Amino acid sequence: MTQKTVIEETALAVGSPAPDFVLEGMGPQGGETVSSEALRGQPYLLYFYPRASTPGCTTQACDLRDHLAELRIPGGEGLRVLGVSPDGVSALEKFITKQALTFTLLSDMDHALAEAYGVWVPKKLYGKEFMGIERSSFLIDAGGKVAAFRRKVRPAQHVAWVQEALSRL
Repeated sequence: MTQKTVIEETALAVGSPAPDFVLEGMGPQGGETVSSEALRGQPYLLYFYPRASTPGCTTQACDLRDHLAELRIPGGEGLRVLGVSPDGVSALEKFITKQALTFTLLSDMDHALAEAYGVWVPKKLYGKEFMGIERSSFLIDAGGKVAAFRRKVRPAQHVAWVQEALSRL
């Protein structure tokens, strides 16, 4: 399967500057605020998922947790992983605690960051149409540019894609 070079709903492409953000979230050590500016100088994975504690999102998060030590930046550093959903911080805290997650989850309740990345899209479930997150993943390089991305991520195949994308950094 080949990767598309332009993210459909936005002007983002591999090599484009990643959208700036400041979001509240929950990490393994408690509440935190994360900004794209503070992340400059280190590559990171920004992955968007629909809703905490649902089966697919749990599979994806636990797989990342279980393989986090293997996700290494060329040169040896561990990859910073940030999950983003429209959940509130309290839901993120419950998800992190219940699943013993070892990375940070960010709350994008107004879906502004999801819109900036083009992953807040029309969806259909059981004939009902609504707006929601398209499960997607973005590898951002140390300079704050999109190094790789994958839309319509399959939860059980996410780690393999991240490992492959890291090998191309």
